[in-house]
Amino acid sequence: MEETKLGWKFPREFWVANVIELFERAAYYGMFIVLAVYLTREVGFTDVETGWVTGLFASLIYMAPTFTGTLSDKMGFRSALILAFALLSAGYFLLGLWPTKLVAVTALALIMLGGSFVKPIITGTAAKASDEKHRARAYSIFYMMVNIGAFLGKTIAKPLRVELGLRYINFYAAGMAFIALIIVYLLYKDIDTTGKGKSFKEAMNGLVRVLKNVRFMALILIVAGFWAIQHQLYATMPKYTLRLVGEHASPEWLANINPFVVVLLVVPVTHLVRKISPVSSIGIALLIIPFSALTISLSPILASIAGDQVTIWGQFSLHPITVALIFGIALQGLAETFLSPRFLEYASKQAPKGEEGLYLGYSHLTTFFANLFAFVSSGYLLDKYCPDPRTLSPEQMTTAYQHAHYIWYFYAGVGFLAFLLLMIYKYTCETIDRKKALAGD
Repeated sequence: MEETKLGWKFPREFWVANVIELFERAAYYGMFIVLAVYLTREVGFTDVETGWVTGLFASLIYMAPTFTGTLSDKMGFRSALILAFALLSAGYFLLGLWPTKLVAVTALALIMLGGSFVKPIITGTAAKASDEKHRARAYSIFYMMVNIGAFLGKTIAKPLRVELGLRYINFYAAGMAFIALIIVYLLYKDIDTTGKGKSFKEAMNGLVRVLKNVRFMALILIVAGFWAIQHQLYATMPKYTLRLVGEHASPEWLANINPFVVVLLVVPVTHLVRKISPVSSIGIALLIIPFSALTISLSPILASIAGDQVTIWGQFSLHPITVALIFGIALQGLAETFLSPRFLEYASKQAPKGEEGLYLGYSHLTTFFANLFAFVSSGYLLDKYCPDPRTLSPEQMTTAYQHAHYIWYFYAGVGFLAFLLLMIYKYTCETIDRKKALAGD
């Protein structure tokens, strides 16, 4: 009976925040899907250097919310969002304006700082605009909007790359961020003032309390294994595809398979797993994700069977690597629908009243660890198994890519290890809880 009372009605600020998130994600993912390619081709970093630069950028953008989430609670979400989108607009524009190493690093720092404000504020708004009973639904809507934005950004990225050049993708991103700034200024209002005006010391004391939550920290580190694989969409896949399939390939559109699957399935999957614990739902995701990497690695076997082209329904042909990527990325999207809304739900329930920004900012630390590992490891693996063709002689080109698919074996291993660790984590937590319950009796 109680379940029939669940609805989809939320305050106006919740919907405004989701529209803002759509524009922010469209900007970010339009830039991010080709960032590694841009830094190597236009700015002049090597694969390994690009791995470190993108790894630090992509990880710090998730570390910084630990602190900017605290500041957002204090200064108010609206003021923080105005600052965030001003920084993002400037950063994206600068990144495209002068493609030099120093300017690129400076621009990425601005984007990192601006983006670090947005993440805890939007998820914090979703938490404040929903009660505990509706929180999973609120986050399923939020996550659907994230993926619609990601889909739009990556769809636009390919024609911009092909017709105008990589630099112009950054100008497009600056435009999307500026539109979001206007929406914030005209429409966004704080929905309450709880948590505003806290001293920094009080906020940091709250952060220390969260850091002492060993159970939550352990889960964050385990879930990082999931994102280390998922973020190969940006670390490895674009260069892997362009180098092995050719310049006509569409890594931007291949990456869109992930948000398409998520948008299609996140609400029904969230409803399907509503009665199981968040940790169990996360376990399903971690069981699926290593098979996505294994699927991508199967392209040489597919090529040995079908040749250089795989005919689909007798209508059109695709490269074996493209086919393997389609199925592997679809599995990633399916896994994500089991993980992300339930993980955000788990994180939000740890937050005291008025500290949603702090705790939800802290939940993104899982992606900090994942991205640092994912991009840095990708740089070294690409350099070894799928190197920049500009660094190869004609003789080297004939054998340089014969083991490129080994990259995906490595990430499959990461996924299976994460699943094993989660099973140990789940068993340990249940044992501890059972002993506490018996002691209480």
